[in-house]
Amino acid sequence: MKNIVVGVGNVLFKDEGVGIYASKYLEQNYEFDGELEIIEGGTLGFKLMAYFQEYDNVVILDTVSIEDKAGEIFRLPSDVLLGLGQYRKTAHEVEIVEMLEICSVLDKHAEVTILGIIPEDIVSVEIGLTKIIEDRFEEFTLQAIKEIESIGIKTKKKDNKTIKQIAQELIGSYNGEHLTRVPNEEDTTWN
Repeated sequence: MKNIVVGVGNVLFKDEGVGIYASKYLEQNYEFDGELEIIEGGTLGFKLMAYFQEYDNVVILDTVSIEDKAGEIFRLPSDVLLGLGQYRKTAHEVEIVEMLEICSVLDKHAEVTILGIIPEDIVSVEIGLTKIIEDRFEEFTLQAIKEIESIGIKTKKKDNKTIKQIAQELIGSYNGEHLTRVPNEEDTTWN
């Protein structure tokens, strides 16, 4: 069986990046025994259709626009998601549901599950997570591990990098704290 975890979102808009951070966190802190691919989906939208058709199981890590308090975590299988009209508030949420609707009429399509967390702030242009989402981040990633294990993939913790370390390695900044050197930046000397 082909399985994929897709971190969706945009790291430029505070909590909107939680899916990207979670996919990187899983990739850097865990080993997986079984066929599992982990990718950053960004705001793929309509390009997700290829994953919905090529894989048996697709787990999407994202924010969800559900009326509840920030930090609440939801597991939304595709059959529930299709009937959840209020979920569709951001552009990629609309596209995910539309791709599910299109794929639901095809002969073969993946079992799609969204693990979502209600964001506090997806408007501010800042790299990092709000305190509420940061405090729930470990639980969010543990829910992702539980979901991965439920499709038959064994997991093992291999490292203990923090969300801050991962974000700084990925982007060079986290909640206003910057590295003195951009990751992977070549050292150049000006004459």
